[in-house]
Amino acid sequence: MSIIVLTTSGVFMKKSMIVLSFFLLGGILSAQGLLFEFKYREGDSYRVLSTVQEDVFLNNSFHHHAEIINRVSVKVTGLDKNGSGIHKAIFMTSESSTGAQGGIFSYGEDYESVFARDASGRYDISDEFFMPVVRDVPIFPDKEIEPGFKWTAQGHEAHDLRRSFSIQKPYKIPFTAEYEFVGEVQEDGKKLYKFVAQYELEFSVDTKKYGAALGEVPLATQGYSRQNIFWDIDKGCIDHYNEEFRIEILTSSKNILRFEGTARAEVTDFTRTSDEKSVAAVMEKINDLGIDDVSVKAGEKGLTLSVENIQFMPDSDILLPSERAKLDKIAQILNEYPDNDLLITGHTALRGTRESRQELSEERAQAVANYLIRKKVRDKYHVFTKGMGAEVPVADNSTEAGRAKNRRVEITIMDR
Repeated sequence: MSIIVLTTSGVFMKKSMIVLSFFLLGGILSAQGLLFEFKYREGDSYRVLSTVQEDVFLNNSFHHHAEIINRVSVKVTGLDKNGSGIHKAIFMTSESSTGAQGGIFSYGEDYESVFARDASGRYDISDEFFMPVVRDVPIFPDKEIEPGFKWTAQGHEAHDLRRSFSIQKPYKIPFTAEYEFVGEVQEDGKKLYKFVAQYELEFSVDTKKYGAALGEVPLATQGYSRQNIFWDIDKGCIDHYNEEFRIEILTSSKNILRFEGTARAEVTDFTRTSDEKSVAAVMEKINDLGIDDVSVKAGEKGLTLSVENIQFMPDSDILLPSERAKLDKIAQILNEYPDNDLLITGHTALRGTRESRQELSEERAQAVANYLIRKKVRDKYHVFTKGMGAEVPVADNSTEAGRAKNRRVEITIMDR
């Protein structure tokens, strides 16, 4: 449900919905009911994207609204001897700078996690990994069930308290989740199967056990999660889920922080793009469309189109008409990968101060992202931005030709 992260001041905290609870599910139908269990295939890749709308209160007064994106990319790297799937996952969290006003999401820090999950849904994960936060949800019974069937299973949250308490392992809070199989439902013309999952959360931190904390810290926490899970029996996977949550925290300075809101998550397959075949295919389309000053490469996060010498108004983030026309052509290529998220990275030449270069690179990445969103290439929840200043040059900054190459925006079709 939640992860508590202290800010540098230690005064305010942010709830971040990072839930990797739903992987490939299998269902076996019989005359008596359905048997639900997790099924894994080596090489499976998919992405979980959750969007959170959250109101934050301080001492019962509204403080701010937050809009949070949590992106998890997953690959099943193999199966162990018991049939559990071995998962390698990359987690990223971003909060919109303008919250409910509709700002662009910057790409946050990546966190890697490796774990196994068995047929019932139980995790086996080392304490070196702090993600996912919510674990062992859902856990399915090892028998066939019919609509109306209810059961309970143990789960836990694993919180990262390294900064606040210098605790070097996940701080685990157990809970008992209650489940109900609702049955078949129709959503957007699709036949899905619905489950309801809910649990209460109540815990306190033993400060004597873990030593002195840095700044203001949470002492007692209580809350709940209510989730509706929708399963696609034809694909054998979760189609989406939604959640209602509330969490209240009493801090060491006697402040009361409350976070409440809703979340929705989707599970999506994506196309693998970071290979030589994809690079050649995209480069051929670039040539056919007559797009100048664009190169293509396969990288760690996917296939990247580097738009070199991208033209803005002087020292601004306003695209010139020629560049908007170029992006219109690039959009035709991006539209061929509708299930892949986009990462827009801005770069500058070596001019001005480090701070001004960083700010300008971020603004230009956001300008390109905004243009693609307005063109409906993606919605804002599937486009992320990042500014690199002049830290990653591709040419010599001592020549104008080199600086032109370094003034670039990279558009990555993400497959990780």
